[in-house]
Amino acid sequence: MAVLHVSELRKTFTRGFLRRRTEALRGIGFTVERGEIFGFLGPNGAGKTTTIKILMGLLFPSSGTAQVLGAPAGDRAAKARVGYLPENPYFYDYLSVRELLDMVGRLHGLPRRVRHERAERLIERVGLRHAAGRALRSYSKGMLQRAGLAQALMGDPELVVLDEPMSGLDPVGRKEVRDLVFELRDQGTTVFFCTHILADAAALCDRVGILVRGRLRDVGSLGELLEPRLQAVDIVWQAPDEAVEGLRRFAGQHRDAAQGHVLQLPDQEQADRFVRALLDAGGQVLQLQPHRQSLEELFVSEAQREPEAEEASA
Repeated sequence: MAVLHVSELRKTFTRGFLRRRTEALRGIGFTVERGEIFGFLGPNGAGKTTTIKILMGLLFPSSGTAQVLGAPAGDRAAKARVGYLPENPYFYDYLSVRELLDMVGRLHGLPRRVRHERAERLIERVGLRHAAGRALRSYSKGMLQRAGLAQALMGDPELVVLDEPMSGLDPVGRKEVRDLVFELRDQGTTVFFCTHILADAAALCDRVGILVRGRLRDVGSLGELLEPRLQAVDIVWQAPDEAVEGLRRFAGQHRDAAQGHVLQLPDQEQADRFVRALLDAGGQVLQLQPHRQSLEELFVSEAQREPEAEEASA
């Protein structure tokens, strides 16, 4: 059974005195399987948070369907099995993180002993032991993000939904969150998270979906989505002085670097030919670096690609 299933989901907002209509989602559909890490990618304003709010039952779609853990989005029983961290969480700032987690545990109906043990374990796991008794109003943005992660996990959820979970975190905090996400997957928990930070998606995700202007452009594993062919090959090389001039005649982009000469060639065949000539001339390869399409390049190309329907209505 799919943990999340979205089909033909649309959301239109009507704003202002003139009742202008804004299409935030334009018929998106995707499925998230149990136990995977799914990254929902897109630039700011693409519709990521709107999608999450519909999945969490905080907004109603204009049309289409969204199911969470086999139930319609917003179902109370299903929501009890979901942990959610919004992009800008707000907590009662006079509470400590211990008190916050105890309150969340009560909402989940956990016994007192279970609440205490789970809260202490999560406080340790997100690195807030040193500030566990302080009021949340004294926390930095990164500390509040850690507290938010802890409350999202308090109910031992089957599905964790994170909206920009790395926001406000320093490099150490970002690594800790990445490690935590991997731990959740290893335990069988499904993780669905939104981000526009592509390095996080590349490091974490089993599959990704790319949302642009309310349309889902691509869904799949990074290996499926990224162009597999070589875009270029960089070769760092050295050779005897008398051979350098001849080797520089190879077609390609030549430059010098501290560690040697650098040649960029467009494909593997030309790279193989150059390496053979280099070795025949008594030279050596110091480094060979193939370049393939990156997630950032795919993301930018999708963001710049205008759909035909938008072009027709412009």
